[in-house]
Amino acid sequence: MTKLGKVDRSFLDEYVLPRLGAERSDVRLGPKHGVDFGVLDVGGRAVAIATDPVSVLPGLGFERAGRFALDFVLADVAVSGLAPSHLAVSFTLPPELSEESFATLWGSIHAEATDLGVSVVAGHTARYAGCSFPWVGGATAIAVGDADDLIRPDGARVGDDVLVTNGPAVEATGLLTTLFPDQFDLDGETLAAAQSRLDEAACVRDAMTATAAGGAADDGVHAMHDATEGGLFGAFVEMATGAGVRFDLSTDEIPIRPGVRETCAELGIDPWSATTGGTLVLAVDPDRTAAVIDALAAEGTPVGVAGTVETGTGVVVDGEEVSHPEVDPSWAAYEELARASAGGSDG
Repeated sequence: MTKLGKVDRSFLDEYVLPRLGAERSDVRLGPKHGVDFGVLDVGGRAVAIATDPVSVLPGLGFERAGRFALDFVLADVAVSGLAPSHLAVSFTLPPELSEESFATLWGSIHAEATDLGVSVVAGHTARYAGCSFPWVGGATAIAVGDADDLIRPDGARVGDDVLVTNGPAVEATGLLTTLFPDQFDLDGETLAAAQSRLDEAACVRDAMTATAAGGAADDGVHAMHDATEGGLFGAFVEMATGAGVRFDLSTDEIPIRPGVRETCAELGIDPWSATTGGTLVLAVDPDRTAAVIDALAAEGTPVGVAGTVETGTGVVVDGEEVSHPEVDPSWAAYEELARASAGGSDG
C-alpha cells in the first residue's frame, strides 16, 4: 500500500476480490480488474453502477472544478454504452470551505448533470475536521438500459479496429499546467496550449457519441475504456488482458495534442503511462469504424485508428511488447509541483 493511486492487480486478488459479501443471482457483473463498472439485472433491465472518489481542485475555480469532478464520476458508467442517468453523492468537506464556494461548486455540478440528463437521487453533505482537498467524498453513478446495449471494457474481438480519442496525457498535461503554471519553463503559447488540454479531459459525451454511431453493441463498439490511471498503456493492457486477445498498435495514428510532449518532457514523465481521463480506447467492428470516427470528428474530438485486435495475448506498440505501468508518474509529478509551489509561496 505504499504506492499512490489505485492498488494493483495482486492487491485486489489477495485482499478484495475473494471477499465480496453475499452472492446474489441479480449481479450480472461484479468487481473485476480493469472493468470500470458493475451490472445488476433489475426487472429485466441492466443497471450499470460505478463508484469513484469526488475530486475537487479549488485551483481550477469551483465552477470548473465541479464539471471536472462530475465527468470523472460519470465516465465509468458512460463506457458501458448506457447513458448515465442517476447519481448519489457524499461530500466530506473541509471545515474552511465557505457556503458561497460550495454553492458555486454544486451549481456547476447541477448544471452539467441537467445537461447530461442525470438526476441526483441521494447524498450526504457535511464538513469534517481532517478532510482536505482534493479528495472530498465519493459518488455512485448509475446508468439504466437494455442488457443487449451493454458494452464492456473486456469485450474486444479478434479483427476489431482499436480507436483512440484525444491521445496520451491530456488530463495530466492540462491539470498540472493549470494548477502550477509558474513551475513550467514553457513559452506562453505552449503553456496556453497545454492548459487547454484540461477542457478535453472529459469523455461522457464522446462515449455516448461513439455508442450511437456504432449501432447495436453486438455489431459496432465491442469494448470501451477510459484511460485514467496508468494512461494509454495501462488501458491497452487492461482491455487486451480482459478479453484474452492481443493488441497490435502503432503510435503514429494516435492523436498527440498540442502541449503534451513539451509538458511531459519538462516533467520527465512518460506520456503513454500518465493519466489521461477524457481519452477513450474503443474496439470497433471494422464495418463501423468510419461511422464512429466521423461522429466523433463532427463533435470536434480527434480520433485515430491505433491498430487491430489479433489472436494471442499481450500488447505490442510500435513493434515492442508493453506491460501495465507499475505506477502512474502523474502522482509523483503532482506532489513535486505542489511542494515546489508551496516552497515558492513561502519565500
